[in-house]
Amino acid sequence: MATEAKKLALLRILEILRQDTDIRHPMTQEMIAKKLKAQFDIEVERKAVGRNLSLLMEAGYDIVSTGHGVYLHTRTYEPSEIRLLIDGVLSSRYINSHQSRDLIERLAAEENRYFRKNIQYIYAIDDFHKTGNAEVFYTIDIASEAIEAGKSVEYDYHKYGTDGKLHKSSFQRISPYQLILHNQRYYLMGYSRYWDHMVYHRLDRIRNMKQSDTPALPIREIPGFEGGINFRTLTTAMPYMFSDPQERVTFLVDEGYIDYVMDWFGEDVTIEPGTRDHTLKISLTVSPNAMHYWALQFAEAVEVLTPASLRDKIKETLTKAKERYDI
Repeated sequence: MATEAKKLALLRILEILRQDTDIRHPMTQEMIAKKLKAQFDIEVERKAVGRNLSLLMEAGYDIVSTGHGVYLHTRTYEPSEIRLLIDGVLSSRYINSHQSRDLIERLAAEENRYFRKNIQYIYAIDDFHKTGNAEVFYTIDIASEAIEAGKSVEYDYHKYGTDGKLHKSSFQRISPYQLILHNQRYYLMGYSRYWDHMVYHRLDRIRNMKQSDTPALPIREIPGFEGGINFRTLTTAMPYMFSDPQERVTFLVDEGYIDYVMDWFGEDVTIEPGTRDHTLKISLTVSPNAMHYWALQFAEAVEVLTPASLRDKIKETLTKAKERYDI
């Protein structure tokens, strides 16, 4: 065997263990030797395989020996963890089809071939609703670097037109603070001096992002964020990522809908008996615009009590809906 092949034997044996073994599929030293010859054209004796296995175990690899052979037990990720990561990529609307397929194939490569046989469905990428923006990962890199450097960013922001396609709607210059994954969408959270409040822009609608030389406004100088970002409050208060100031809202909800309340707003809500049978009174701090749409979504079971301005806005919307449907 050539000297170079001898040096590679240890690495190739580790590769074989990663790709071809698990607790249900151990391999004998003889099987490993045959695999080395067939796949890598490296010819070694069974004893040499044994010595290399010992070296790998001394180096800390969790190789288990049984009466039927050996297998690699501990890996970087458990199969269940890989599945969770793959499902996350599949359901992420901000990653386009090509990038999703590439990511999934690399994740699957972390497991053995038996695992990969059981996830053939991952190649049905096009069955999932994906963004067509290939700039997303580039945008993430630029935004992350700007946040780390304390710099502002500039970009074109797009919205859908009547033709069903994205078109540039505005040029944005903001102080970026955080990338937020919410409802299977990625958002950039930042302060707009032009609008004088925090904005939440979807990454898949951002194009041509650049880092500016202008320093970002420190987040603790923004009213409401003197203590930094409270992520628990943020996710509770912003179910639709609107940027209007948050207010205290109370509403009645049918008891059978409490799961929906908790799913959308989390546990930072006050729950009391309702003023009508089989209802609950809920109090929470939330974006009024977000609450407006949420209450309409569950209009058959939700009645907003305060603030009066939000209650009146919902009544107006329902009246218009009634007229539109000629009820």
